[in-house]
Amino acid sequence: MKKLIITAFFLVAASAYSQWNLPAASPRQTVEQQFSMSKISVDYGRPGVKGRKIFGELVPYGKVWRAGANSSTKITFGQSMDFDGKMVPAGTYGLFIIPQEKEWKVILNKDSQQWGAYEYDEKKNVLDVTVPVQKLSEKQEYLEIALQPVDENSINLVLKWDFTQVVVPLKTGKPETVSKIVDKLKEIKQIEKDAAAKK
Repeated sequence: MKKLIITAFFLVAASAYSQWNLPAASPRQTVEQQFSMSKISVDYGRPGVKGRKIFGELVPYGKVWRAGANSSTKITFGQSMDFDGKMVPAGTYGLFIIPQEKEWKVILNKDSQQWGAYEYDEKKNVLDVTVPVQKLSEKQEYLEIALQPVDENSINLVLKWDFTQVVVPLKTGKPETVSKIVDKLKEIKQIEKDAAAKK
């Protein structure tokens, strides 16, 4: 009976511990923002500075980088977007960076399912834009990718790590069409509201 109790105790203890995970060195995060008539989301790994020199060393200048850690960073647009002046259809893309000291080339690639940038294929690029590097006054320990709304038709994709920040301006792909659809949706909502009030 005593052996049975001890065995049961160890089984319960093992089961409890199996529900725990070791802390991730580069935790995965998904950020999502309602924008225009749909959503934008970014899924990425968040590496830390951890006393290292980041840009120009850990992340070399002039070489393609996964814009995060582990599997490649994925960005999903629920509708067509103006990506800093270049049109991109709705869909999911791999987000890659080629950093330089004063500017970054930000790339959207058709392959969003690879590990790191080891199989990065330039031929699968959908577009790329070049944006200036901004210096931060305070250190950003873990890489952060944020979606910051500007107005109904504009949003900024912001990447911050160490003392470096870049901003990619995004806009709705077809603002005139979106505006017409929004107006029609407002009309429908008002009709539903009026109908409900008459009941």
